[in-house]
Amino acid sequence: MRIGYGRVSTRDQHPEAQHDALHAAGCEQVFLDTASGKLARRPELDKALLSANRSGDQLVVTKLDRLGRSLENLIELSKTLQERGVDLVVLDQGVDTSTPAGRMFFQIIGSIAEFEHALMSERTRDGLAAARARGRTGGQKPKLGPRQVKLAREMYEEKDADGKRAHTVEQIAQEFGVSRPTIYRHLAKP
Repeated sequence: MRIGYGRVSTRDQHPEAQHDALHAAGCEQVFLDTASGKLARRPELDKALLSANRSGDQLVVTKLDRLGRSLENLIELSKTLQERGVDLVVLDQGVDTSTPAGRMFFQIIGSIAEFEHALMSERTRDGLAAARARGRTGGQKPKLGPRQVKLAREMYEEKDADGKRAHTVEQIAQEFGVSRPTIYRHLAKP
C-alpha cells in the first residue's frame, strides 16, 4: 500500500499541491501536518508511520525536507522504515529505496551524517582541551571570587561586643547577592 505524507510549515502555505501530487502518485491514504519541521511532534506523520507498517508498503513524500527535521532525523526514520520492510519514495528527487540506487542514496546520506557527527565531537574535544590548556575548566563560573570568599569568611568570623557572630549567614548572602547555600559551600572549603 502507498501511504502519502506531506507537511507545510506555516498556516500561510497551502497543502493542496502536496496532497494532489501524493494522490496522483497513487497514494491510498494521505496524511498532512501543518507544523514547523523542527517540531518533534507531528501527529499526522505518526499516523502515516502506523499505516505504513507492513513489508512492501511505501511511504511517499513530495520532497525529502517535508519528511525530516534534520539529516539525523531522516536517517532515523529511514532505519525505522527499513526495519519494517517499508520503502521510502521521494517524488521530486526520484528516490525510491526499493531500488538499489535509492538504498545507496540513503547509505551515502547516513555516512555523511556519521562523518559530520564525528567531526563535531572532535571539534568539541579539541575546544575543551584548548580551554583547559589556558586554565579554564568547564562549568558555571563561581558566584564568588577569591577576594569575596575571603571577605565572607571574615564577616562570618567577626564577633560583636558580646562574643556572638556579628553577621548571620543570611546577611552575608544578601551582601554578596547570593544564596545561603552558596555562602555555606564556600565556608566549608578550607
